[in-house]
Amino acid sequence: MIRSRGLVLLLLVSVLALAAGPKVATPPARGGETLTAEADAFLDTLSERTFHYFWDLSDPQTGLTPDRSPTRSFVSVGAVGFALTAYPIGAEHGWITRAQAAERVRRTLRFFWEAPQDSAGEGSTGYRGFFYHFLDSKTGRRFEHVELSTMDTALLLAGALFCESYFDRDDPIETDIRSLAESLDRRVDWTWIQPRPPLIALAWTPEKGFLPYDWRGLNETMILHLLALESPTHPVGPETWTAWTKGYRWGTFEGQEHLGFAPLFGHQYSQVWIDFRGIRDEYMRGKGIDYFENSRRATLAQRAYAIANPQGFRGYGPDLWGLSACDGPLDATLEVEGRARHFQTYAARGASFTVVTDDGTVAPTALGGSIPFAPRLTVEALMAIRRAYGPNVYSTYGFVDALNPTLHHATRVQHGRVVAGVGWFDTDYLGIDEGPMLAMIENYRTGMVWRLMRTNPHVVRGLRRAGFAGGWLDKAP
Repeated sequence: MIRSRGLVLLLLVSVLALAAGPKVATPPARGGETLTAEADAFLDTLSERTFHYFWDLSDPQTGLTPDRSPTRSFVSVGAVGFALTAYPIGAEHGWITRAQAAERVRRTLRFFWEAPQDSAGEGSTGYRGFFYHFLDSKTGRRFEHVELSTMDTALLLAGALFCESYFDRDDPIETDIRSLAESLDRRVDWTWIQPRPPLIALAWTPEKGFLPYDWRGLNETMILHLLALESPTHPVGPETWTAWTKGYRWGTFEGQEHLGFAPLFGHQYSQVWIDFRGIRDEYMRGKGIDYFENSRRATLAQRAYAIANPQGFRGYGPDLWGLSACDGPLDATLEVEGRARHFQTYAARGASFTVVTDDGTVAPTALGGSIPFAPRLTVEALMAIRRAYGPNVYSTYGFVDALNPTLHHATRVQHGRVVAGVGWFDTDYLGIDEGPMLAMIENYRTGMVWRLMRTNPHVVRGLRRAGFAGGWLDKAP
């Protein structure tokens, strides 16, 4: 089944904004917390294993990255964006050479620049600079009848612009990388995909035209809107950012006052590339916090929710928490230990004052992607999960996508496997969940992605046009 986070999450899009919260100073990336030597060694191994998902599984000639593995799948354009972000990280750690990373990046960007773009859909990779959500793994062309995806295009562009900043040397390959990244960014026609201005549409298809949905309210698309604002050729107006933020909802969940969005990936994706510490737009100036602090509060609220465990899921607590969009065991209601439980396959799981969608399935990426926001608590939980479930949950490329200890009786499932007496475990890794873990571990430990993107003029321009000010942004050229 084709899964799309943007389409799955339409009902989570916000429409209200409520009262202001207290002013809280934004913590540094490491939050003043020092991890143990054991935890540092764990992150070393987790980072390298997660990196190899992208290096080993992406096509070395085209750079196309599978949506998941080991299940055979289509290519995820969003996963390619995370792959582009992974390669410089791998080079900095010595897992590959800089030359290897540069050649892979150049081939990837060249594929997307040269792949056909037209309105027919059949036999093309995209249209008007945007790309289809999924591509055929053999041809690199549109997979079946999937949509032209604004969000997945944004993830690809974010990875490309990161590579533009990293590969800064005066040699033919790195010069080519910078030129290709610029060309891809300039080709995207953001104003075209505003059929109901000033908002930006989720998607378009050749068969049906623009889908009747727009991005509105806090979600994963902050990076999308900043890229639309920074475009050198087809920029949207600042009113687009204002209209998007009008859908915000402010409230309190598990003692944490913050902007609500239930799945944690919505608090992580944009912060893979953008350092929001100490910079604020008009909305956050009114709240006295920044988006980094908001994500920290959302993370802590989810942990508190798991400790309270109002639905009585097996294993929930400080050592097992974290809800996000992820795989799941099956779509069915089963009786488990005398209680009816409704389970889901792939779903946008989350917990907030906006909505709670929880069937006992925990996503390690919810923890790994939140490491900068709550380092000790997230890393301790990841280590506890690995200790408790061993190779069922942690193997070749780090953590599998999801686990559910509540479903621990022998049951036929649609995906993954049940280990009797232990729980359900996914058997796949997902590129769009591996990517945030790797990048956010790096941001926590070295600040590499944030540091380089702070120097990128596209990022600076997008933030300023959205009304951000303060901190490092005031000192940027």
